[in-house]
Amino acid sequence: MCQKSQLAKLGLFDAKVPRYTSYPTVANFNPTIGSGHFMSWIRAIPPGNQISLYLHVPFCRNLCWFCMCRTQGARSDAPIAAYIDALKQEIMSLKLHLPKGVTLSRLHWGGGTPTILSPEMIREVTAALADLAPLSPGAEFSVEIDPNAFDLARCEALIRAGMTHASIGVQGVDSTTQQAIGRSLDFARVQTIAEMLRRGGVQCLSMDLLYGLPHQTQAQMSQSIQSVLSLAPDRLTLYAYIHLPALIRRQAMIPSEALPRPEDRLDLFETARALCLQEGYQAIGIDTFARPNDGLTQARSLKRGFQGYSNDPSEVLIGLGASAISRFPQGYAQNAPGTARYITSIGSGSLATDRGHAFQGEDRLRGRMIEALLCTFKIPRHEIMQRFPDQEARFNALVSDACKAFPEILALTEEGAVLPEPARALARVIARHFDAYVVS
Repeated sequence: MCQKSQLAKLGLFDAKVPRYTSYPTVANFNPTIGSGHFMSWIRAIPPGNQISLYLHVPFCRNLCWFCMCRTQGARSDAPIAAYIDALKQEIMSLKLHLPKGVTLSRLHWGGGTPTILSPEMIREVTAALADLAPLSPGAEFSVEIDPNAFDLARCEALIRAGMTHASIGVQGVDSTTQQAIGRSLDFARVQTIAEMLRRGGVQCLSMDLLYGLPHQTQAQMSQSIQSVLSLAPDRLTLYAYIHLPALIRRQAMIPSEALPRPEDRLDLFETARALCLQEGYQAIGIDTFARPNDGLTQARSLKRGFQGYSNDPSEVLIGLGASAISRFPQGYAQNAPGTARYITSIGSGSLATDRGHAFQGEDRLRGRMIEALLCTFKIPRHEIMQRFPDQEARFNALVSDACKAFPEILALTEEGAVLPEPARALARVIARHFDAYVVS
């Protein structure tokens, strides 16, 4: 690892840097993109192609204070049932425009809490999706699971529907840090659910943990990592807690004075990283670890998107539900963020596209450079020039400029540019250098 003084000088500890799960980022989306764009981009999909599908369920029984996702509390099933009706209607509307023969390479349910759905609701939604497009051979169907909102009946309903991948949101096992973020979780329950999923035949089990939480120490981080690794997940993702109480009102409940300093956050991550590597996991990009035989580890190429790292072959991702984002070769389209407006739009017979971004200029070139850097810590000349053969001069200029901005950090080679392992904590800071939408 680089010296902390060097990392500080380069802006690691005070930089406000996006996660870059898209480029441009969602903050740069605009309302000029509407349902007309969405429909034309859908119709441009070649018949028989594979696509990916993301389904957003924005409900939780209890709202954790740390969460930045589009969620709302639901004490009863009534608002969830109304939302499911709108989802099914959106699926039927999409079917009218989707070219024939399309299949799904990936299906991902996120939230919120997708497992807040009752077994009957799960069956209704999966039936509607099966009528829209079948899963391709070898497709992955993944579901984000809240351990406090999952049971055998839900597990069986999802397994029957074809679930192959499950991601359990553990976040942490220390009671002090969990209470400080408004969360309660018995780790024994996580163990029970992991065993339940494996008995059901889930092919890949992932777990998520947070670092940078209030009162969190390296000893607590070690305890959380060791507890999770004792369950032998196939993948483990370490998410940095981002404290933005001015934007996320429920985060005001979290004591800011108890948060670790930026320098200590790096130590927390490095502690977790060392334990994962010690157990034989391989690092995937900036925040994920996977077993050597996992699909991400063995993939020839990786993507970084709203659902994390993926080896998905599809160029199209369609988002269903409130705030869901679709990605096409032509740009991004996002549904209305609030459930009320989403349900009203769908109920009127329209699609719910609210804003987005149409790719222009160097967007795709810069986006791929950022994605490659965050996936492999390299900006590969040959691969990128195959995609953008007419932009070699701009590629050379962008890479050369970045290497000058980060001397002795980003190395210029005949193959492009490489970020050495000791400096990989700077990956997102360097990625921001390629962002043409950053306001200086």
